[in-house]
Amino acid sequence: MGGPGSKEPTPGRSAVPITAVPVRYPERWVAAGIILVLAAMFVHMLFTNPAFNWPYMFDNMFSDPVIRGVWVTLSATVLSMVIGVILGVILAVMRLSGNPVLVTVSWMYTWFFRGVPRLVLAVLFGNLAILYSTIHIGLPFDNYWMPLLGLEGDARFFEIDARTLLTGYTAGLLALSLSEGAYMAEIIRAGLQSVDKGQTEAAQALGMSRGRIMRRITLPQAMRVVIPPTGNETIAMLKDTALLAYVPVTIELFYQLQAIGTRSYQIFPMLVAACLWYLAITSVLMVGQYFIERRFNRGERGVRDRIVGGTH
Repeated sequence: MGGPGSKEPTPGRSAVPITAVPVRYPERWVAAGIILVLAAMFVHMLFTNPAFNWPYMFDNMFSDPVIRGVWVTLSATVLSMVIGVILGVILAVMRLSGNPVLVTVSWMYTWFFRGVPRLVLAVLFGNLAILYSTIHIGLPFDNYWMPLLGLEGDARFFEIDARTLLTGYTAGLLALSLSEGAYMAEIIRAGLQSVDKGQTEAAQALGMSRGRIMRRITLPQAMRVVIPPTGNETIAMLKDTALLAYVPVTIELFYQLQAIGTRSYQIFPMLVAACLWYLAITSVLMVGQYFIERRFNRGERGVRDRIVGGTH
């Protein structure tokens, strides 16, 4: 008789090997076949439907006005994000400051610019010249106190036509930047709050200064939370620059493509060209976002190793 670990067969039963039969899912093959047929129909439509007019599209989507529109779109994206990130940092610090006035101002700003659509903001800022025909810098309320002092004239040091200052590009950029600042404020605030306070306390116990803690401990870990949504916001901002066409900004990419299609009565091919341009640029941004996220994830592991090593 075998011991406790014996693998001898039970008396009266023969050791028969089990043959495993994989479970088949015929419905998966049916679904895959349907998808392949639909994909083939779509590709066939792309190459055979004359509405696409591929030769005309490729002849015009790389013209000089369109290339200039690409650079305008990229510049508007970069500037809007830079201004938005700076505003977001300021607003996030205000929100976490504990000062009721700063907290209220930050909350009101975020509430307003997150609640109003960017298209409405773009059109609104494009018509700001209705409020003031001129913008001037000088002493306030000069038309009230100067007559009381027997002075004539005004106390304006600088004056400019509002329409000259608020061009379509400037107005659209202002609308996108202020709106982005509200979203970045919430992203940055979430990133700062995601860092465990125990790590900050441990770093302080090791004698690290507040600036070094922020630079070496808090920010690297907060960036892990901030980078992915910031990358998504950058891609969304690139697409939202198409709203500048409604300000209007006539040198913007979408406006130029739409104008070419309208002049030649080939609207649909140029709309497809706009899709291709935005897809190409966003694909490059996605690749950059992937490498940045990987770098900061690697940096976060290094921060954890430094903290663990310092506590032992």
